[in-house]
Amino acid sequence: MTNKKYETVLIEKQDGITWLIMNRPDKRNAMSPQLHLDMDDALDELSGDPETQVLVLTGAGEAFCAGQDIKLYFRGGDADPKVRRKASRASNQWRWQRLSTFPVPTIAMINGYCFGGGFTQVCACDLAIAADDAVFGLSEVNWGIPPGNLVSKAVADTMGHRQALHYIMTGDTFTGKEAAAMGLINKSVPKEELRDAVIALAAKLLEKNPVVLRYAKVGFKRCRELTWEQGEDYLYAKTDQSNHRDPEKGRKEGLKQFLDDKTIKPGLQSYKRA
Repeated sequence: MTNKKYETVLIEKQDGITWLIMNRPDKRNAMSPQLHLDMDDALDELSGDPETQVLVLTGAGEAFCAGQDIKLYFRGGDADPKVRRKASRASNQWRWQRLSTFPVPTIAMINGYCFGGGFTQVCACDLAIAADDAVFGLSEVNWGIPPGNLVSKAVADTMGHRQALHYIMTGDTFTGKEAAAMGLINKSVPKEELRDAVIALAAKLLEKNPVVLRYAKVGFKRCRELTWEQGEDYLYAKTDQSNHRDPEKGRKEGLKQFLDDKTIKPGLQSYKRA
């Protein structure tokens, strides 16, 4: 259990769900060097936290994340290269490495503005739900730079080719509904229903075997970069690893409930966990 307090990040926990909140609402949660350092440390702490069974990433106030803080991250980094290096390292680490490989399911809850660098953590999360009227934009081209860091890679892996290039090259904005249609997020809902929709999705994930969930998501993400033959070997190995490390022995119990007890239909429901 982590009880750390942070300058730019809030952590709230309830019923197995940990809410990790970017907390600079007066700046629409634009990412300052301090926010990067805080988020990197918070995710490191939470990765071993037994109370964290599903992680929800969101922003305080009316925005999810307005991208990098232009004044503090860019101009401040230009003035102090040491600050830039530390912030850049933490930025890369928490927004991609830590989030994309986090040991429990992750959900991005996009409650408002999501611009520029904010796309990276949306794409790194396993799942994403946005408000219908959330505003997305890759605005970098409008102030003289291409999308930096891992933004273009994240978008290329998540959005369609034509849509991604359109928004990268024009800086046009789009809504939560349009983001869902393009596959950037799973779905959008009216803003007043957003938190309930995220909780409902988290509750569904909490019903599943956590060891199996972990290896299922890691297997999917890794096999996208492998050949068919490599993927076959890797996924068989992940299945064996899951079976070996699963204290619930979910495979054995699932087969028993389906074949012997005839109490479940796996195509429609999960096996009943003890």
